[in-house]
Amino acid sequence: MVAIKLSHNLHTPMYFFSLACPFQKPLVDLLSKSKTISLPECATQMVFFFGLAANNCFIIAAMSYNRYTAIHNPLHYTVLMLLMASWVVGFLISLCITIIIFNLSFCDSNNIQHFFCDISPVVHLACDYTSHEAMAIFVLSAFVLVGSFILIMISYVFIVSLVVKMPSAKGRYKAFSTCSSHLTVVSIHYGFACFVYLRPKNSDSFHEDMLMAVTSTVLTPLLNPIVYSLRNKEMQIALKKVEGSIIKFFSYLTNKKKS
Repeated sequence: MVAIKLSHNLHTPMYFFSLACPFQKPLVDLLSKSKTISLPECATQMVFFFGLAANNCFIIAAMSYNRYTAIHNPLHYTVLMLLMASWVVGFLISLCITIIIFNLSFCDSNNIQHFFCDISPVVHLACDYTSHEAMAIFVLSAFVLVGSFILIMISYVFIVSLVVKMPSAKGRYKAFSTCSSHLTVVSIHYGFACFVYLRPKNSDSFHEDMLMAVTSTVLTPLLNPIVYSLRNKEMQIALKKVEGSIIKFFSYLTNKKKS
């Protein structure tokens, strides 16, 4: 983040979002005595949280197709249309889930056992949550996670079939190395997400879900800039400049202390 801030050539959209810190309501609650959220705020938080989470799944799938087109036909990119479709479909699914949940009748208890308005803790407070609503939410969640994962796997099947046909070992290594960072993010993101949203739920699993949600909402966004950026030459140059500035600063302090 320091390297991006100090390097003007990195002030581009690709690196801009690495500087965005998730100052959400849970962080505000940690510093305040009142830890409440209104019903409209809870619904809004759920729409945006799951909308952006679904977008992330579809964007990762689009990136896998991007890897395929980069190897197969570098001059032919249709990723822009896929990204637009990811945003539309992601927020539509999120809106459907939120409408299903907030059309339920809630009982007297209003204590959400989570640090944000997640699906399971909120529906646990509902009086009329039936197997029909549960199945609808499960199908929508599975469509996002399993559907996008299948698209990723199909893209990598085509990628592998192309790479193994390359005559040069160096070319094969270079092609596979461009996919390593993406596969790392896929493994982390889908591992945590499937554990939280596709396994059977009960009131005893909320603490496990909360721990996994902290990992997926904090660790994964922190790892993404590192995984995607450290291989870029621009970032490597910027980091070397920051490292040089730090060394000069400590050398200056050391010399000043000796004198």
